[in-house]
Amino acid sequence: MSENIEKIECLIIGSGPAGYTAAIYAARADMKPVVYEGLQPGGQLTITTDVENYPGYPDGIMGPEMMENFKKQAVRLGADVRFGLITSVKFKDGGPQKVIVDGSHEIEAKSVIISTGASAKWLNLPSEQRLNGSGVSACAVCDGFFYRKQDVAIVGAGDTACEEATYLSKICNKVYMLVRKDEFRASKAMQHRVLNTPNIEVLFNTETDEILGDKVVDGVRVFNNTTGEKKELAITGFFVAIGHTPNTEIFKPFLNMDEQGYIITEKGSSRTNIEGVFCSGDAQDKIYRQAVTAAGSGCMAALDAERWLASKESV
Repeated sequence: MSENIEKIECLIIGSGPAGYTAAIYAARADMKPVVYEGLQPGGQLTITTDVENYPGYPDGIMGPEMMENFKKQAVRLGADVRFGLITSVKFKDGGPQKVIVDGSHEIEAKSVIISTGASAKWLNLPSEQRLNGSGVSACAVCDGFFYRKQDVAIVGAGDTACEEATYLSKICNKVYMLVRKDEFRASKAMQHRVLNTPNIEVLFNTETDEILGDKVVDGVRVFNNTTGEKKELAITGFFVAIGHTPNTEIFKPFLNMDEQGYIITEKGSSRTNIEGVFCSGDAQDKIYRQAVTAAGSGCMAALDAERWLASKESV
């Protein structure tokens, strides 16, 4: 591998709003960015239908189309976008950063921007996969609008689930909250908020047996895991809020992360603990997880990388 090492100025790992935005800014700064899209080119928005909360699209836009537009813009400005998977890395302060693509192609990059995102955890039901984007969602803030004045269900017991249930309660007619155990995992404050909201009905010891519907969700069959009793709930939206897994495993030997695996960046920047390595998007954001905030952090990462490279050249 060492005989054919490709040397580049800026490597962007991952696509989606963060990766493509970083590519746009890096290309405009003449950093000649190379983007590896990963296993899911375009990120989680490619499995989303209508996007109505991203500024600049007054009539909304389909998630896959939006990501294709991001990519086209990055390519037009000079980004080299490639399909491939980063299989290993070797980072060190100041670089060059060594990266292996698809187990064979070796790259040395002066700077690296990580935009690998995070993947939603699912229940692993066939119906969940089949109806994903057709009534099944992992983001109430993203998709709740489409279920105004309708009945929905949300699965989860932590702070995020409680927060999203509360959000849905403001726009939906009825919210069923399905909690697997006999208690919440959320903070007391979030529990009180849910339990004091009249149109949220919490079903403890309750698990999902099957999401119902042919082309769109029209119900869910649940069961009580203590009594075995099954029943069907008439709903049009089914939200899964059982957590996310950041796609950061290969970086663990080198980068500081929290207990969940989110990469820790310096406050107000995209800088990691390794000089020359930056991070943007959901790989470092476990709070907002929105396309617009991911894009913003992609911009930050490209600007941080550009300034860091300039400081090295001036020495």
